[in-house]
Amino acid sequence: MSHCSSRALTLLSSVFGACGLLLVGIAVSTDYWLYMEEGTVLPQNQTTEVKMALHAGLWRVCFFAGREKGRCVASEYFLEPEINLVTENTENILKTVRTATPFPMVSLFLVFTAFVISNIGHIRPQRTILAFVSGIFFILSGLSLVVGLVLYISSINDEVMNRPSSSEQYFHYRYGWSFAFAASSFLLKEVTSVGPRL
Repeated sequence: MSHCSSRALTLLSSVFGACGLLLVGIAVSTDYWLYMEEGTVLPQNQTTEVKMALHAGLWRVCFFAGREKGRCVASEYFLEPEINLVTENTENILKTVRTATPFPMVSLFLVFTAFVISNIGHIRPQRTILAFVSGIFFILSGLSLVVGLVLYISSINDEVMNRPSSSEQYFHYRYGWSFAFAASSFLLKEVTSVGPRL
């Protein structure tokens, strides 16, 4: 491999590593992993009335429609008696997704460690072992993140499947941009892990 292409690969690897670190950092710290909306279907004209809408992250739940509009609470305290959620299933979804929280946190720590080791390896190219060690950390970070994402998705799907069906009630959910940032970070970390070793 020529010196120019090796240098370009090193630079590209550093950029991808920095982007992966930035994206997972933003994903972990923001409240837009999941949007949920609940309401009732009015039988007269089949229109809907929103009873509650929220966006949730790993740490907070923020309401943007319904009685709690404009209120944000920490995830561990979302079951306070003064907060009225429409159904128990919404509470269960918010409880079960917390099982996935440690994995993105571990991933953030591992990708930070990998990024530091990788850049030390770029500064001191005679220490080739650092490139391999950073690659291992990038892979472990990606695996930790993908386990967290799978747990997050499966816990939501389990609760949605157990939801009682009713013609008067409706429930919608979708994943937010924080979730998309985490998924994108996984791809960047895996590409970064193999980049310097090609």
